[in-house]
Amino acid sequence: MAAIDKPALEGGDPVRSTVLPYATQSIGREEIEAVVETLKSVWITTGPREKEFSEKFAAYVGSKHAVAVNSCTSALNVSVVALGIGPGDEVITTPLTFVATTFAVIHAGATPVFADIRPDTFNIDPAEIEQKITPRTKAILPMHYGGTPVDLDPILAIAKKHKLKVIEDAAHASGAEYKGRKIGTFGDFTCFSFHAIKNMTSAEGGMITTADPEMASLLKALVFFGIPMDAYKRSTSPNPWHYDVEHLGYKYNMPDISAALGMVQLEKLDRFNARRAELTRMYNEAFSGMEEIITPVVTEGAKSSHHLYVIRIREEMMRVGRDHLLAALRAENIFANIHYTPIYRHPYFVKTMNLDPALFPACEAVASSIITLPLFPAMADEDLRSVVEAMSKIVKYYRK
Repeated sequence: MAAIDKPALEGGDPVRSTVLPYATQSIGREEIEAVVETLKSVWITTGPREKEFSEKFAAYVGSKHAVAVNSCTSALNVSVVALGIGPGDEVITTPLTFVATTFAVIHAGATPVFADIRPDTFNIDPAEIEQKITPRTKAILPMHYGGTPVDLDPILAIAKKHKLKVIEDAAHASGAEYKGRKIGTFGDFTCFSFHAIKNMTSAEGGMITTADPEMASLLKALVFFGIPMDAYKRSTSPNPWHYDVEHLGYKYNMPDISAALGMVQLEKLDRFNARRAELTRMYNEAFSGMEEIITPVVTEGAKSSHHLYVIRIREEMMRVGRDHLLAALRAENIFANIHYTPIYRHPYFVKTMNLDPALFPACEAVASSIITLPLFPAMADEDLRSVVEAMSKIVKYYRK
């Protein structure tokens, strides 16, 4: 990439004197105290706090069951395996996501099949899903991009028509809603992320929600070596020294340290999301008069968790490409980002799948023009104004 021409950007000092990240965690005294209390207790690995956290999260979203894990990646992996998906099977998913969504399918030995996205919400297009179904299709794996729920009604109808399972990647969607119901109550499995920069965090961690009690039991076994009773449960059994491995399992369990942090964050989630919504409204208003920028769209009937604030640049109106604009923002101490490079464009997938990008025209158009601007609950109004000032300055100079 060519170096940013400082004089072209009016020279002088950057808009900000300090770096503004695109995201960061919000940790308070309550979280620290909860973790310290856990460290002083008998259980620091999977124990009573993990159980309590799972129950509270299930109650929050309105799901019958929730299974805590050590990451959303683990949640996706074990969900695919629990449904018996493996070699010879296909799973339809989105190409505009983090690689973990696709890796979950590949690690199970199955084949990911990409359906193009909608150019407005950046979520998978239900009409494209229908065209990708074959006799080998076993599941649909949609992702709620940026916290905006995918249009679930047509996807669930397609799944019912073709007898397919639905695994939702809700890594961005803690607290989001679709037609008055929380995400986590629709598909066969819904997988959440509690990574440090997500809407709520347990440092690292995730959760799987499901309405099926048998599947919940299977998931709990799979995330701990295939043993139906973890160490905490066995500690209160008549013969705690005995255990039986019933499945080929994994080491995906969430420790109590993470669960303690997660429980405090869960109590703050609605407040965090409200602030995200407020910042999003402020951004939208500030950019409303700037025709070079397309602001985010939310699915009709949905309530976004506003995990990301992603704009599209009208490339035809600019003299330089998106990456040049990102570098210019960084020169102003605004550390924006990209979500995401299309899966099929990563070297690994070019080598193993060799898909023609022309098969995904909407994804191609979107992916080359999106910028993720800073958005997090602790972000001050003044921080947002500095982002808007930097964008205005850069767009003004580089517009045609």
